[in-house]
Parts: sequence; structure tokens; C-alpha cells
Amino acid sequence: MRRSRVLEKLRNGTTASCFKVNLNDPKVSEIAAISGFDCVWLDQEHIGQDWSVLAAGIWASKAHDTDVMVRVSRGGYSDYIKPLEMDAAGILVPHIMNLEDARKVVETVRFYPLGRRPIDGGNADGAYATTDFNEYIQQANLQRFVALQIEDPEPLEDLEAIAEIEGYDMLFFGPGDFSQGIGAPGQWDHPRLIETRKLVAKMANKYGKYAATVGNPDNINELIDMGYSFISVGADVVGLSSYCRNLVRGCNSGTGQSTGTQKKGTESPYK
Repeated sequence: MRRSRVLEKLRNGTTASCFKVNLNDPKVSEIAAISGFDCVWLDQEHIGQDWSVLAAGIWASKAHDTDVMVRVSRGGYSDYIKPLEMDAAGILVPHIMNLEDARKVVETVRFYPLGRRPIDGGNADGAYATTDFNEYIQQANLQRFVALQIEDPEPLEDLEAIAEIEGYDMLFFGPGDFSQGIGAPGQWDHPRLIETRKLVAKMANKYGKYAATVGNPDNINELIDMGYSFISVGADVVGLSSYCRNLVRGCNSGTGQSTGTQKKGTESPYK
């Protein structure tokens, strides 16, 4: 079984980077992988990609030794384990609401002795039934990561107990939905949001889990100082829309029309 690049970095005490992909074309995942990200984040909670598209994104990323983390939809157990069977390196389970919820997730996505994940072994993660049965079970528990997303105020009462559960790897703080949950949508500097972001990292590290969240180049060091070691920065749709808006602004202002010059960074390398 392919080793997880993310887990390798985290277990060595270094920070892992991630890039979120919203667009369906696997070429986007490949570009992010070529660029050097440790992980590509594909999403089934909000995007609902076709399984074949998801598989292609995983193949494209693996070709460049980059992990894929799939945020699953909160459906049946197949929605949780299919990305793992496609050989995604990890899954992110959104909206963990309480201790019992977290326990059920672990039981569903981990093999014995950690859980009761349904066994197949005939897919990409089991090398299409060519991996020894017991080795497959062991490696799947060791080389595939599970992240539980804390993005609501409700689970905070159980947060320490959730952090203490065995069988998963990361606590992932989601500020967007959390800001809405506390009645302060989009207020990233809200005291309760900042306090909770710190608390999630503290609980994760206290109980041997990795703290994960979203960030940007301007606050990465601050997040690392809080105890976060897995940070998702940027997204394809954000980069593409920003690039297009900059080009349109340049065109509308007449930049480069009189001198034939272009703003650095917007020119095409293929002429």
C-alpha cells in the first residue's frame, strides 16, 4: 500500500500543506500536485462529484506522490469508505456533533481492532486483491488518515472526550460554519472563534492527534504557533477567479496598450 505523504511528514514533526480543488477536471489536481502540495482536498460534501471523476483526481495526484483527502458526505457507510478504497490517503468527516458521533465514524472507517469497516480488498487501496489480507487491514489502519471536522459549537462540550478517542488522526477546525453557528458569520476575528481555534489545537495535541485547519500565507506562522500542523491554503476557484479579475481590470484600464508591456505574472509563457 502506498505510504501517506501527509502522515509521513506529520509523524516526522513537520507541517503538511493542502490545496482545495472544487473543479471537476483531474488536471487541476495534477497541477496542484506538480506544484508541490503534500495533499489535494477533493470534496463530496458540497460538490457531489461523480465517483469516476473522484477516482481520476486521486490517480492524477498519486502520479506525483501527492495525497488526496476527500471530505465525505454524511451519508451511509459506503460514502465514507469508497474514497479510501479508491486509494485516497485520507478522509475528512464534516460536522462531528458529539462524542457518540465521533465513535461511530471511527467504527465505520477503521478495520479491526479499531473498528468494523466493511472489507473488500479488491480495489486500488488493496492493489486489486493482490495484497495479503492481514497486511491490507494493518496498512489501511496505519497509512490512511481520518480527520474529524469540528465546525459547530455543539461538540465543544465533548471536545476533550472526542480528542481522547483512539482510531483517528486529526481534529480539523472549520471556521466558516463555526462562525455561522455562533451567530457571527464571516467574523474571523470573533473572540469565540479565535478561542475555539486555539482550543481545538490544544486538545488535539494533548491526546496525540494532529491539529488541522484552513489558513492563508499571512497566518500560517500564527497557526503553527497555535499547534496546527496540517493547513489547507487556497483553492482553485479562488485562484482562477482572482486571476481572471486581475486580467479584466488590466484590460479595462488599458494597461499595456500604448507600450505593449504586460503586468508581470499575467503573460503567457506559450507564445
